[in-house]
Amino acid sequence: MPPRAYLDHNATTPLHPAALEAMRAVLARPGNASSVHAEGRAARAAIENARLELGAFVNAPAKAIIFTSGGTEALNLALTPSIDGADGPRPFDRLLIGAAEHSAVLNGHRFPADRAEIVALAGDGALDLEALGAALARHKGERVMLALQAANNETGVIQPVAAAAELVHAAGGFVLCDAVQAAGKIDCDMTRLGADALVLSAHKFGGPQGVGALCFASPASHIRATMIRGGGQERGLRAGTENVAAIAGMAAALRISAERLRRQSEVLASWRDRLEAEVSRIAPDAAFFGAARERLPNTSCFAVPGIEAQVLLMCLDVEGVAVSSGSACSSGKVKRSHVLTAMGVAPNLANGAIRVSLGWDSSEDDCALFVKALEKAVRSLKARLPGAPGQAA
Repeated sequence: MPPRAYLDHNATTPLHPAALEAMRAVLARPGNASSVHAEGRAARAAIENARLELGAFVNAPAKAIIFTSGGTEALNLALTPSIDGADGPRPFDRLLIGAAEHSAVLNGHRFPADRAEIVALAGDGALDLEALGAALARHKGERVMLALQAANNETGVIQPVAAAAELVHAAGGFVLCDAVQAAGKIDCDMTRLGADALVLSAHKFGGPQGVGALCFASPASHIRATMIRGGGQERGLRAGTENVAAIAGMAAALRISAERLRRQSEVLASWRDRLEAEVSRIAPDAAFFGAARERLPNTSCFAVPGIEAQVLLMCLDVEGVAVSSGSACSSGKVKRSHVLTAMGVAPNLANGAIRVSLGWDSSEDDCALFVKALEKAVRSLKARLPGAPGQAA
């Protein structure tokens, strides 16, 4: 088969061999983690060891880690007015949502519609801290939760979580950080971020699909309004027999990511920068979104004026390159990005945005194949534009 370049790691990253090995070891033996016999205890040990590893990675107590089926479930679970803290039950009055948040936040919260409010972005793709301060001032006296990504899944822009948390905490509020796209690429220490809760998803850093985690900074945090009720697993917050193999695979992938984070980030950032230089050579009018801010080292989001994303994606796919038009959580639909809209990008330009995202198994050959395919596609598609040589004006 002809070579292919998979450059859609922000959608899902291929399973790392270390994760596969950890999963095989669990799948090779029986055992329900709720059983008291030796096999059950072995399954329980695998889960608790994974909990310890995740806790160490995000700098949170292991007993404050809740395993879920993924980032979406974890966010839906946490986005509720009924999170109790050390000071006892006191419902949140207001949810503030960064305008660039994932649809799991925008559509998955359990606050009344009139109690949720969008906080604007600046034109560079980062949360507007002045707008956040104004929102907190408007709701002075209310208990506020802020939902904010560590990094945006489409543009890669790293969000000012620590600065936002300082403002929210000064107002007595709570910060939920969606670190799904950030984990394995940048530091996700909850103390440095100032996050009170943080969400992970294994398949974004080389683990299996179908497993994630909600991490609290304090074990005193407790959600009264659970969504999946049953046998009381995961501190009563996520009933059902645990997916032991997936949890073990998640921990193994996270361990590898943590070990390689600094070096891999440097390599991917250098490849990303060279790739963008090639895009600018091929299409000098290309627009790069979020490039004025610090971004994830693996992510580039750009558009070539006059070329629609859907058409460009198909051309690249035919040439053996897999990229995306942004978030991959919209049933395969290519549609205008709410992130770019929030950044003030013109609709005709936003319609052309594609995202290239590198990962642990990417190579310079993948980048070279992308550049070759893009050059062929842009040359062909621009030749068909009105005003091009041979085309009617």
